[in-house]
Amino acid sequence: MDPEAFVQSSVLLLIAAATAVALFKHFGLGSILGLLVAGVLIGPYTPGPSVTGNVDDLRHFTELGVVLLLFVIGLELHPSRLWEMRRTLFGLGSLQILLSGLALALYFRLFVATWPMALLIGFSLALSSTALVMQMLYEKGEIATPRGQTAFAVLLMQDIAVVPMLALLPLAASTGANLPTAPPLREQLGLILLMLTGVIIAGRYLIPLVLDLLARQGNREAFFLVTLAAVFIAAWAMNRAGMSMALGGFLMGMMLSRSRYSVQVHASIEPHKGLLMSVFFVTVGMSLNLSVLAAKPLLFAVHLIILIAIKVGLIYVLAQRFCRSRKSALQIAFMLGQAGEFGFILFGAAKMLGIIDAATFTMVVALISGSMLATPLLVRLGAFLSARFPDEEGPVDERFRYRSGQEDAPQVVIAGYGRVGHTVGAVLASHGIRFAAFDQDPGLVARWRAEGQPVFYGDMRNPALLAAAKIEQAKVVVLTIDDPRACIEATTLIRHCAPEIVIVARARDLTACDALFRAGASRAFPEAVEASLRLAAETLDGLGITDEDAEQMMRQARGEDYALVRSEITEPAPIIDPAAPKQ
Repeated sequence: MDPEAFVQSSVLLLIAAATAVALFKHFGLGSILGLLVAGVLIGPYTPGPSVTGNVDDLRHFTELGVVLLLFVIGLELHPSRLWEMRRTLFGLGSLQILLSGLALALYFRLFVATWPMALLIGFSLALSSTALVMQMLYEKGEIATPRGQTAFAVLLMQDIAVVPMLALLPLAASTGANLPTAPPLREQLGLILLMLTGVIIAGRYLIPLVLDLLARQGNREAFFLVTLAAVFIAAWAMNRAGMSMALGGFLMGMMLSRSRYSVQVHASIEPHKGLLMSVFFVTVGMSLNLSVLAAKPLLFAVHLIILIAIKVGLIYVLAQRFCRSRKSALQIAFMLGQAGEFGFILFGAAKMLGIIDAATFTMVVALISGSMLATPLLVRLGAFLSARFPDEEGPVDERFRYRSGQEDAPQVVIAGYGRVGHTVGAVLASHGIRFAAFDQDPGLVARWRAEGQPVFYGDMRNPALLAAAKIEQAKVVVLTIDDPRACIEATTLIRHCAPEIVIVARARDLTACDALFRAGASRAFPEAVEASLRLAAETLDGLGITDEDAEQMMRQARGEDYALVRSEITEPAPIIDPAAPKQ
């Protein structure tokens, strides 16, 4: 593609995606449905301008967004939590694949010539869309809910199931030139074990060491590039072993979840993940071949309805037994009722092996795209139908929701964990108040992390870090940053991201204190003045004045924004800007 055509295609894609998302969100239909519809409109199978005719190549590239999505999810999930989910993961997940696959195979056997083809179609369509469902849960903040974790466990088991399904594909193919030579089972298992071990060791030990070195050097660009390379290398390793690339990204994220750099890593990856995921959903819409609908509209509609009905019905029955909540089971069933993106991979491989013909391939790919296109509407239908059931869900699992690794989300976030920040943290901890702290000094972070303190590497002036740390969930932010300019910039940004949060800031003097108030601080305490007031209090104590009277005098000195102290300062120009709003 020449540069001019590339730019034109990019502009068309971005305009179509932005317009569709704005319109669909305005009408309450969600951004994902807007992206899918935008893909249909600019795809090669509809009249009008088209981005590209090579939809498969573009979709393969944007599947890296799915890898990054699973990496971010892995950052939120510790290995211990995964072990706690084993019953849902292996029980519900395995039963859903087995029963849905067999039921769909029985149905499609009525329309295809052989049982191997019917089983391939059935089990491939039994897999739901990890990208679609996880993105919807992520946008709604429902990953930490019991139904969100149940849906995630099923999707993770489906990702794992792709491995044996791909391995069994050659067995369903007839002998011929298209049949590749499969490696021996022992060799394949050895490769899987080797790649898994490599990803786990790299994510647990090697990558944190490299990130620590780069953080000490202050090399932010290399920090991001190393993180991105680690994710993609893990995805490549899993793909090389015949497993899902998304599984590799998830494992790398889970290994880094306990790292002191986990929040900063998330902040670095999030913007790129969002862009690739948006383009991925557009390419899914572009994959919908409308000629199939035009040729056999009734057959396509029947197939789509039966596919969704079988999956929703079976998942509802199974989920009700595992999560013991009819409301959650119904919502999970409608959420997982579609076919998934792994079907593109499985059917593509099956077509190359000669297991399915071109017409069948076109139909099943259209079914996958159509079911994904219908998912946002199915989720809304599931929410509507479940509204009549009582809410039987348990509490949100904070270990899954907040990235600090605390048992619960913190009430206080401390920016800067030097002597002042550590003192504040020690007082909070002594009273059982949960907090999380951030500092840009890797050595300081490592020291306090070694002592079990919830301290993380990060710059509070980074909007992506604030989003990754979910600053809006805290009640108070304490700023103890030494650099006055950095403290003011952080205050402005935090106030913009969380308008209702209480910001308590440290200032050097009254001038810095006024600047912090103008930036949005709720409270600001000048160190020089506070030290002077402490000396004054001790002086009053030495004169025999009671503690109550001394405390009353100190309150008077601090009152009206230190008005008593200001009246004694004989500067030629006023310290407070008269044009500034009164705090």
